Amino acid sequence: MSAADTPKEKPTPSLLRSSGLVGLMTMLSRVLGLARDIVIANFFGAGAGADAFFVAFKIPNFMRRLFAEGAFSQAFVPVLSEYRTKQSPVAVKALVDNVSGTLGLVLLAITVIAVIAAPVLAALFAPGFLDNGNKFALTVEMLRLTFPYLLLISMTAFAGAILNSYDYFAVPAFTPVLLNLSLIGAAFLITPYMDEPVMALAWGVLIAGMAQLLFQLPFLSRLQLLPKPKVDRKHEGVRRILRLMTPAMFGVSVSQINLLLDTILASFLVTGSVSWLYYSDRLSELPLGVFGIAIATVILPSLSRKHAADNAKDFSATLDWAIRAVLLIGLPAAVALMTLAQPMIATLFQHGALTDFDVKMSAQSLQAYSLGLTFFMLVKVLAPGYFSRQDTRTPVKIGIAAMVANMVFNLALIYPMAHAGLALATSLSAALNAGLLWRGLVRAGVLQHQSGWGLFLLRLLVANVVMALVLVVLSPVESFWFSANTATRAFWLLGICGAGGLSYFASLYVLGVRPRQFFIRG
Repeated sequence: MSAADTPKEKPTPSLLRSSGLVGLMTMLSRVLGLARDIVIANFFGAGAGADAFFVAFKIPNFMRRLFAEGAFSQAFVPVLSEYRTKQSPVAVKALVDNVSGTLGLVLLAITVIAVIAAPVLAALFAPGFLDNGNKFALTVEMLRLTFPYLLLISMTAFAGAILNSYDYFAVPAFTPVLLNLSLIGAAFLITPYMDEPVMALAWGVLIAGMAQLLFQLPFLSRLQLLPKPKVDRKHEGVRRILRLMTPAMFGVSVSQINLLLDTILASFLVTGSVSWLYYSDRLSELPLGVFGIAIATVILPSLSRKHAADNAKDFSATLDWAIRAVLLIGLPAAVALMTLAQPMIATLFQHGALTDFDVKMSAQSLQAYSLGLTFFMLVKVLAPGYFSRQDTRTPVKIGIAAMVANMVFNLALIYPMAHAGLALATSLSAALNAGLLWRGLVRAGVLQHQSGWGLFLLRLLVANVVMALVLVVLSPVESFWFSANTATRAFWLLGICGAGGLSYFASLYVLGVRPRQFFIRG
């Protein structure tokens, strides 16, 4: 390989700045995601068509997070980082070529099988739909269009993992914007031409997958890492990645498995239950994606390089920083979602087909999800503490324990609380998952907390109490959110959230918390 073909490097940024950049791009994506969901709620509400689409989209989306962004990224990035640290650029390019070919072939086979077996998948993941022939048939038809998204988005995740490993975080973080734009465009432009209007969304998913993959390829080319796919399962790097991936599928994606189990059980509940869980989950995903996943995305390459360089002190400091950053943002986000659940659902989604009853039901599950939000975020930043050291077995054991606990909680809570019980069970299992991950890192001596934790937690507690009081005092009565027009609701909600955020950060400042305390070099 010539010097011109050598993968380009750039100066290592600070973790705070990198996390902020990823968070900004992800915020754009999540805001457009909310706009997308507002459009879907306006066009399709929470009826049978919406339920069918959410299941048809959730199956490949779940497998994407489990297989591509979850297991694959967590296995691939540490190995790629080690190759960068210890081997030549030629070896790095060979790894990329062989991984792309092997991964692509496996994904193609899975996609072909899934499209053929779409009725089996629909029956497996939404057995409650079998009693409604039209609903089940619609789910199968849409699944055949949405499932190829797994192949396309997994290769997109592969490209994004390479870019992240070279500290080019903005492009992968921006890519999900294209999915939201595609679905919004499909709702407005394709729906009028469909015999079954909701089918337009399935076409939007397929179009988005192609657009997202094509968008990232020029940036790989700029790094001289545009892959030339080769299939060689005997390649040392490929074998290690495949070996690490198998247990990682459970370790990193337990929360997604739990959410899918929720969908399966919700399919047996009254029509609308799947949609209520979807709308509430989407809101809880906003802070999780903007902050939790952003921090996790940035620290994985950093932790992997520190482990490869045997830098245990900085490894521990990076994990400690990530936990503090998550608590700083995750706790107030959870308090806000709990306090403002109904106003948020009404303001964002109630513009067309969504009823007052749908808003109240969605708010119940959102409040249940909010209890687990901080734990969801902690799982995202604690898991890289294992995967960066190429330890995928420990998270698997913990993930299986959390998944079993989730099923127990589901069965215990679904009868008294219906769909909200499923959301609460997911939150409880996330708490168990995060607690066990943290305990394992501490016991292994990998995570040694820095000084000042007691004072930091006390400051967070006081600031969150102050913010909660501000939110409660400023919130109008429940009937306001159903009677006011959209502009008035949005004005009030933005004002309340702004006052709450201002009171929170002002309280932290008065208590002595400063931004410079969260600055750490990558």
